[in-house]
Amino acid sequence: MSSTTNPPTHHTSTIGAIGAPSRRNTELALLVFAVVIPVFAYANVGLAIHDEVPAGLLSYGLGLGLLAAVGHLVVRKFAPYADPLLLPIATLLNGLGLVLIWRLDQSQRLQQLAERLYDSFTPSAPRQLLYSAIGIALFVAVLVLLKDHRILQRYTYISMVAAIVLLLLPLVPGIGANVFGAKIWINIAGFSIQPGEFAKIVIAVFFSGYLMVKRDALALASRRFLGLYLPRGRDLGPILTLWALSLLILIFENDLGSSLLFFGMFVIMLYVATERTSWIVIGLLMSAGGAVVVSTFASQVQVRVNAWLDPFGCYETSGACEQIGQSIMSFGSGGVLGTGLGQGNSDLIGFAANSDFIFATVGEELGLAGVMAFLLLYGLIIERGIRTALAARDPFGKLFATGLSGAFALQIFVVAGGVMGLIPLTGMTMPFLASGGSSVIANWALIGILIRISDTARRPAPAPASNPDAEMTQVVRP
Repeated sequence: MSSTTNPPTHHTSTIGAIGAPSRRNTELALLVFAVVIPVFAYANVGLAIHDEVPAGLLSYGLGLGLLAAVGHLVVRKFAPYADPLLLPIATLLNGLGLVLIWRLDQSQRLQQLAERLYDSFTPSAPRQLLYSAIGIALFVAVLVLLKDHRILQRYTYISMVAAIVLLLLPLVPGIGANVFGAKIWINIAGFSIQPGEFAKIVIAVFFSGYLMVKRDALALASRRFLGLYLPRGRDLGPILTLWALSLLILIFENDLGSSLLFFGMFVIMLYVATERTSWIVIGLLMSAGGAVVVSTFASQVQVRVNAWLDPFGCYETSGACEQIGQSIMSFGSGGVLGTGLGQGNSDLIGFAANSDFIFATVGEELGLAGVMAFLLLYGLIIERGIRTALAARDPFGKLFATGLSGAFALQIFVVAGGVMGLIPLTGMTMPFLASGGSSVIANWALIGILIRISDTARRPAPAPASNPDAEMTQVVRP
């Protein structure tokens, strides 16, 4: 008679914990391409404009490579199980953004030299490279100091107060600045900062902590109307409060972009938390109603709406119409494959060419193919963020990753849609691509938080301690 002994059951979980891949070598290989591609683009622009390889090519390549290497080493050390795509894609977008800003700098410099304005040119690319380094430093600080994203849940209501303060700072006399009609900047020690870029991260902390606690109450429905489950009256309080806050931002700061961003992010997170389609419908109706009401008496918003409706009707009299008209012509002249880097005329848009209208340069010089490539890169960041939310083991992490990904997606939509004429202009900056220190620094922090959440979600659970007594009590079956 033969007998077999059942194997100890605790060995399976141990093998599962040991065998989880970290994917850091994949990230390193992708980072090489993320550095090489912008270097070649930089050389291409120099050859197109000056008929020679730019003198700063080596320093640019080494600088971008150093920033990428620092980010990779920190991720390898402090977040070994994080998503391998987020850092390379962000590095590629940041590097290409620096190339496009430098390309527009060169056109502006040549134009001013031709007009003999020798002292009025201030290049934006060196300053943007400095801001990128600060962004990487904040990225490193997030990964080193934030050991677990769930710690942020303790600061739910503190983050709400901090977000409100950040949003109201541009209205404070003395530090707030009115730039082309929008009060979204503050000046501190000679530096211009856009607090709303950081507020989107802080307010996502509040939304995540609040909805995690209140999601069951918000999911309850009192009645059904036209196939939709309508929420109870007292549960409409949060969305009414955020709707009013977004309208106040729109009225007093003339900031259509931030208003859409914060309200839209809350509605997305509310839908994910409650799984009620009615919240989406209510949010869209309230957003449309508020925009119609404000556009009737807010002059800055009304100008942008008129430029959106008929950009060539007021081309000679309105700066907004001239910008959107030049942008549309840039996209049209680019065709499918574009005119080539450094060979377009999108710099005719003026001062906004390297900020929110930098996407028009992509459309003209890289064509429809380049536009789709950039949108695909942005879409990959959003997809990896949603994938991280699905993999997160705690409800706070799920909502937090969803909120950050939703905010990033909304910002891409309102900027690209405004530049292309799909929606009115918002004045926001294209993440990683456009010139602006607040935007690139805040978005590097956003990527750092998503990497931290993904590392926590994919980190193998520790194997349970072995139990010798359990092995000794195994039954020997005949």
